Amino acid sequence: MSQAIRKVEYDRPQGAVCSVGQAWARVPDAPSTAERVALKERIRALLKREKAVLVAHYYVDPELQELADETGGCVADSLEMARFGRDHEAQTLVVAGVRFMGETAKILSPNKRILMPDLDATCSLDLGCPIDEFSAFCDEHPDRTVVVYANTSAAVKARADWMVTSSIGLEIVADLHAKGEKILWAPDRHLGSYIQKKTGADMLLWQGSCLVHDEFKGIELDLLRAEYPDAKILVHPESPEGVVALADVVGSTTQLIDAAVKLDAQRFIVATDLGILHKMRLAAPGKTFIEAPTAGNSATCKSCAHCPWMAMNGLANLADVLERGHNEIHVDSALGERARLPIDRMLAFAAEHKRRVQASGDLARDTALFSQVGAA
Repeated sequence: MSQAIRKVEYDRPQGAVCSVGQAWARVPDAPSTAERVALKERIRALLKREKAVLVAHYYVDPELQELADETGGCVADSLEMARFGRDHEAQTLVVAGVRFMGETAKILSPNKRILMPDLDATCSLDLGCPIDEFSAFCDEHPDRTVVVYANTSAAVKARADWMVTSSIGLEIVADLHAKGEKILWAPDRHLGSYIQKKTGADMLLWQGSCLVHDEFKGIELDLLRAEYPDAKILVHPESPEGVVALADVVGSTTQLIDAAVKLDAQRFIVATDLGILHKMRLAAPGKTFIEAPTAGNSATCKSCAHCPWMAMNGLANLADVLERGHNEIHVDSALGERARLPIDRMLAFAAEHKRRVQASGDLARDTALFSQVGAA
């Protein structure tokens, strides 16, 4: 069962929210080689001065990913970024990503200072699930267990019973379904539909979508596959059903990178944000990665799958935020405590699942058993 909620015009400002057009206009200019070297040296010195650590998402500029790795930070998905920051001794975390990632880091590390290069960097899934409308929707269906995706605000997480990531959402929903629970799912309709079909669960879906993944088209991908018949297709489950149906591997960012390394193929067509290609090329040197084609309302080219808000993170504004100490993420303490409950519930489930599933020594079997347990 699905429900039409609202249509968000991402190219128009939503109150004080940075629209797609505004985001692209604020993407930092690419620095020259000399400027890049100077900025990276400045950031290294500032991280040391501030006793800070940099955590970056797979979708941000490769320069930021490299800098995080080089300075003892972390390049990962949203949940692992937050977990790394929670467990690191640094009291200042600089989060290169989008706002919900900074909020998640603050929820898991309430006593640490969380900074971001640009606080206006948002997410279409977050934008499309405002807390007032979502709360009203939940109130209309009090008999349902509320399961929300990581790509949501702290307020939406605080309204949920469970938070899940793309790598463990299927397991958690299957477990809830086995217990006879009905699910209210938000916000991504494509991921929700994928899980619903896999589990057979009774799921009421909020009708949100990722601005990037929603633009992948099955017909375009089929044409590209005909051009490269030897290529394996890697797809994030936030993509439409027709795209998922063509995939050799459907998985989270971490799982797709892992598949690129482990699969016996030399070419891959990748249907997720093109920022991930940097990590894939590092992890699987010598292999070829082809961007899946996009088309649709927000697409302006055949292969332009990149989040405009992720693109707002750059070396210059990263250096500036460290220098000035501004752009700090704040989450109300009571709200943060409530939002942490569904996250902790997911982490406890993952830990228990790993304990229940014992390795057999059969690599293929064990890889399949553990493939859905991990970060987003």
